[in-house]
Amino acid sequence: MSYSIVMVDDHILIAKAIAGIIEKFPNYNVLYEVEHGKALMEQFKQPKNIPDIVLLDITMPIMDGFKTAKWVKANHPDVLILALSMQDDDLSLIKMIKSGAKGYLLKNIQPAELKIALDELVTKGYYYPEWAASKIFSNISVEQQPAKSEKIMFTERENEFLKYCCSDMTYKEIAEMMFCSTRTVEGYRDALFDKLGLKTRVGLAVHAIKTGKCEI
Repeated sequence: MSYSIVMVDDHILIAKAIAGIIEKFPNYNVLYEVEHGKALMEQFKQPKNIPDIVLLDITMPIMDGFKTAKWVKANHPDVLILALSMQDDDLSLIKMIKSGAKGYLLKNIQPAELKIALDELVTKGYYYPEWAASKIFSNISVEQQPAKSEKIMFTERENEFLKYCCSDMTYKEIAEMMFCSTRTVEGYRDALFDKLGLKTRVGLAVHAIKTGKCEI
């Protein structure tokens, strides 16, 4: 059986290079490459352009990987999403999984691992390399304090701070957005650490994502 793939990446040369590698794999063919999520949405208006797999970058103009994955998941749930990015931080990984990605790879992988990832994606429905799996489970376990967290009351300002935790803004930049001092923001952070039994900003971000307190 042959599986069709679409590349979504604003680095055209990289996308075409990866497409060339994939074309050498048996049972896989690349339909086309687009530069961002909006362009993918336009292509999907034609049924013939809907692939089995979307190979998706994260950082792109106009419509990034998180928003693109959420759209594909909501409108074409049968399409498998494999993130292929340079970002190996916990927050990007967790956000992509929450957005609908069934796998996550770094762009510095060898072609052999890409082939393994595609094979496992179509047979098992997911693929996470060891480094990603360990981060996923460690963050989920950190976040599992919780059933009690649902009973905890958060102030309006704490909820606002949680939303900003999902961004890459510094605490100083968050303070500017919230029109308060950095010390005040750190107070919100420490209060949430105490209420949720967490110790890191990533833990707060994962909680915010899982409970819908921030938009991805």
